[in-house]
Amino acid sequence: MTPFLPPERQLELLRRGAAEIITEEELLAKLQEGRPLRVKLGLDPTAPDIHIGFAVVLRKLRQFQDLGHEAILVIGDFTALIGDPTGKKQTRPMLTREEVERNAATYREQYSRILDPERTRVTFNSQWLGSLSFADVVRLCSKTTVARILERDDFTARWKEGSPIGLHELLYPLCQAYDSVALEADVELGGTDQKFNNLMGRDLQREFGQPPQVVLLTPLLPGLDGVEKMSKSLGNYIGINEPPQEMYGKVMSLPDPLMVTYFELCTEVPMEEVRAIDEGLRAGRLHPRDVKRRLAREIVAVWHGPEAARAAEEEFDRVFAREELPSEIPEVRVRAEDLDPDGRVGIVRLLRLVRLVVSNSEARRLVAQGGVSVDGRRVTDAEERVEVRPGLVVRVGRRRFARVRLD
Repeated sequence: MTPFLPPERQLELLRRGAAEIITEEELLAKLQEGRPLRVKLGLDPTAPDIHIGFAVVLRKLRQFQDLGHEAILVIGDFTALIGDPTGKKQTRPMLTREEVERNAATYREQYSRILDPERTRVTFNSQWLGSLSFADVVRLCSKTTVARILERDDFTARWKEGSPIGLHELLYPLCQAYDSVALEADVELGGTDQKFNNLMGRDLQREFGQPPQVVLLTPLLPGLDGVEKMSKSLGNYIGINEPPQEMYGKVMSLPDPLMVTYFELCTEVPMEEVRAIDEGLRAGRLHPRDVKRRLAREIVAVWHGPEAARAAEEEFDRVFAREELPSEIPEVRVRAEDLDPDGRVGIVRLLRLVRLVVSNSEARRLVAQGGVSVDGRRVTDAEERVEVRPGLVVRVGRRRFARVRLD
């Protein structure tokens, strides 16, 4: 995209996928200055696998970058030692230096899939926070009040419940705010759950005589369950490094009401077209299945390219529409000594042997739900014994397969 489009046009583009801009008037004024803005995004390296929900804010940073502004990633190697208390009901354990460095390295590998690494400034907040003396910290604390810190919803809730709040946790928003001071940030990006921390940056910049940064907040993308925000721990996520077929299949499992949100936050489809899709769905002119197929193609194309998206769709149709086997099925070694003397084994044990389940209870539940088949035959009795032979194909649910290699 051509750098330095007219400020009004830049603002129009930046509104896409923004839950809140504090304030639009200030952002427009900064854009009208005609210089590259310093746009900051802080990352605490506590979860090294990036999913498309987390990528929403990174893609917004890339948008600023494409408009000619300076993208600054702040790896919170110092603040990660505290642990972001946002949304937590109890004190988080502090990470070790080794854990922080390992996770930070993983982030560096992944962010380059979204940002232009040649035009991305990567900083570590230990560079300035680690050099503060205790007297500096005391002076920094004098810039705010306990009452202001306790305005955070999670702190307030824990205070009312009588749950302990570590003194170090109260310092977290102040440390994040000081990042903005150290970098003289013009804009800070964050999810809506980071609003308090980001606004604290505005307050602290004023205290240090700097123009307050604009805060642009992006929504928390709902996960595939349509209930909780996307999270690896909840299993409702799409990882940016997942294979195209897996990514396509997961999008196809998305609840229909979330499709427009995903179009806006996770694709490059122009907003005029997204609004037309929304209207078509509401009026019944568009079939949700066809819209979801388009959405799956668009999301896969973002991460793997159009050719991979088309191949993933063909694979999906082969497996689910025509009920054929996938073109590639993972082969899993099963030892003859793991079988009964007659070459058979219980279906529950077989599912464990081919690593399609993690527990016997999960295997029994899937069998009871009708989600298990062997060579295309559905198995409904958890006590059934299956004859195991080379090439046997075991299927769990709609997307998990294993082919037996008998040794």
